[in-house]
Amino acid sequence: MQYDDVSELKEYLDRIVNLVNNPGFIKDDPISVPHRFTIPQDIEIAAFLTAILSWGNRKTIISKSLELMSLMDNAPYEFILNHPESDRKRFLDFKHRTFQSTDILYFVDFLQRHYQNHPSLEKAFYANTTKPYSQQVAFTDFHHYFFDNKNAPLRTRKHIATPDRKSTCKRLNMFMRWMVRKDDRNVDFGLWKTIPMSALMIPLDVHVEKFARRFGLLSRKQRDWQAVEEITQKLRFFDPKDPVKYDYALFGLGVLPDLA
Repeated sequence: MQYDDVSELKEYLDRIVNLVNNPGFIKDDPISVPHRFTIPQDIEIAAFLTAILSWGNRKTIISKSLELMSLMDNAPYEFILNHPESDRKRFLDFKHRTFQSTDILYFVDFLQRHYQNHPSLEKAFYANTTKPYSQQVAFTDFHHYFFDNKNAPLRTRKHIATPDRKSTCKRLNMFMRWMVRKDDRNVDFGLWKTIPMSALMIPLDVHVEKFARRFGLLSRKQRDWQAVEEITQKLRFFDPKDPVKYDYALFGLGVLPDLA
């Protein structure tokens, strides 16, 4: 389907967003895992870990994320904050694709250190609120913060993306959409208030890329951070205050082909 008229494309994408962005979307998507919780810290821990595990089949992602929540007694904040080091043995058999016990053990250690000093993960992504928020800067700074420990395993670095390496940072962008974006549909959580929705960046996966190219929203050949910037900038033309709502359309068209 081709759209030569920009207003016609916006109207089409808005219609798809309206169809996909609703509570019925939740149950078959990884966002269903943090939706099991009500305490803000439980939500952001579950969302962060689920987002990090989000590659591959959605059913498998949900299953492995729920397994991880179970290993934390289905009370992730309480577990992270108060568990003794001996309790980390329970993670030794955990694995999801290339994410293995070494990785989850470091993630747990990082989260415990962070929450012992801060009430929310929001501070880890926007520490200096005197400067305008930039997602590129936020992810770069978060990568440095996450691995600012002499015991950080080298192998774990591949699981936290950074624009410095030209990564699309798909999983982190998705996590930020979950945490920051807010509307009356209540699919995304909108827990974090210091980061503007207008500054969010599109989570670029194969589905988003396919339809972004089809609709003329992406001309760059490489799938990298610059591609993310190109698509997001064009989506801001459609809605400057909430550009990543169109993730529901571009992703939805890929996983729900009956929408097209």
